[in-house]
Amino acid sequence: MTGPGEPAGRRTSPWVLLLHTITFKQARGLVPVVLAVIAGRGLDGPATVVALVVGVTLLSLLWAALSWWRFSYADGETSVVVTRGLLSRSVRTVPIDRIRGVEVEAPALHRLFGLVRVRIDAAAGSIGGKQEELVVDGVPRAEGDRLRTRLLARRVPAGAPAAPDGEVPAAEPEEELTRFDPRWLRYAPLVGSYLAVPLAAVGALFRVLDEVPQRWKPDLGRPDLPGTSVVVLFLLAAALVLIAGSVVGCVVVNWRFRLVRRGGSLIAVRGLLTRRHTELEIDRIRGSTVSQGLGMRLVGAARASALVTGLGDAARRGQLLPLGPRSEAWALAGRLVEDPGPLRVHPPAARRRSVVRSCAAGVLVLAVGSVLTATLGWWWVPVAGAVLTALGVPLGRARYAALGHAAGPNSFAVRSGWLVREHTVLQRRAVVGWQVRQTIVQRRAGLATVLACVGAGRGGYAAVDMAADEAAAFARAASGSWSSALSGSSALSG
Repeated sequence: MTGPGEPAGRRTSPWVLLLHTITFKQARGLVPVVLAVIAGRGLDGPATVVALVVGVTLLSLLWAALSWWRFSYADGETSVVVTRGLLSRSVRTVPIDRIRGVEVEAPALHRLFGLVRVRIDAAAGSIGGKQEELVVDGVPRAEGDRLRTRLLARRVPAGAPAAPDGEVPAAEPEEELTRFDPRWLRYAPLVGSYLAVPLAAVGALFRVLDEVPQRWKPDLGRPDLPGTSVVVLFLLAAALVLIAGSVVGCVVVNWRFRLVRRGGSLIAVRGLLTRRHTELEIDRIRGSTVSQGLGMRLVGAARASALVTGLGDAARRGQLLPLGPRSEAWALAGRLVEDPGPLRVHPPAARRRSVVRSCAAGVLVLAVGSVLTATLGWWWVPVAGAVLTALGVPLGRARYAALGHAAGPNSFAVRSGWLVREHTVLQRRAVVGWQVRQTIVQRRAGLATVLACVGAGRGGYAAVDMAADEAAAFARAASGSWSSALSGSSALSG
């Protein structure tokens, strides 16, 4: 039922019933029941298996039908209303001016039925904090585009005229910012997230082969090649599988990636199997991050992301350059937030602390190894400790070299990380608070870690091991006079 003046609720496409049945979306909740039945009665034969499959499918279809019948959505003049629930009805209303972005997803099976999934990011919270977005799953492509255009067109400043009801504004001109170049696939084997997919696949394959009965495994006999050759061939084959898998994973995720600016929004389109259309409001962007893994730094590659207030799944949806040359990432980040200038080098005490921390594990192993050598003759333990200690020196210096901070007229920057180096630039208006932390060792060394608390990204970005007497000045330069209370903080009295 809708009240007077409220828009009538819309239902998703009936094809979503078949879609959810095929993907076992509702049937997953029946798995514990099926397992209990199997444990209690056992599998008497093919007839029992067929009966279970048919029963679960019919129950899943009935569940999907009831869920579809009880789900509706409506986009009104000032809010979006989603109603759902079988026994317990839930009505969630989100003001349109709280919407941070809209993403239209088209997985492979959805495209087969001509459907899409619409995700609406809203900084309106939710009961229990378990859900930060509205999801409308199973609408036609044209309806998904209409809903996205209508919602984003109505995110207008106070006092500005909104589009009349039922009218879609004229398309605004697009400016292409970047697109994925196939030559950038050569960077994929250097990115850990793309390597994780083939590693998981190889691990799953070995687990499956381990479960295969011995009588079904082929008898290959004794290999004619020497043991060393077998190991070398295995390592080469594993390397080729990892390289090919990472490239394929990068293609699947970033196929035909394109980033454009249309009016007041940034629009990113990507994906091979699941096609995603993500739209972010530029006015909600509070900063940018350029990240480089160790391998990426060696070949001059990087990734760029936008820090957007209230954005769910920011690590993926805020990504503006999934992988590319370092120069391309910096150019894109510079268009989002003004560069505050060169980074300020942290004091020598920060270098000493970084080296000591990196060598601590090696020194501990060396000390324990000295005792074990005298008592048990384990000479290799102190040797390992000496090697770890020696490696800790360049590691600590590399961690120190990654540190830095800067404050400009309208923005500030912090950088840290060795394995994955992150250079974050934030607008001054992004800061909602400051936190200064000092351990006992930091106080004795005259150092402090200054954390800028923001309402975007992961919520806080730190300048690690900066000079303690510079912390208050940095906070004032980075966010304004309201942060002057830091100058009297007891944490800095060191």
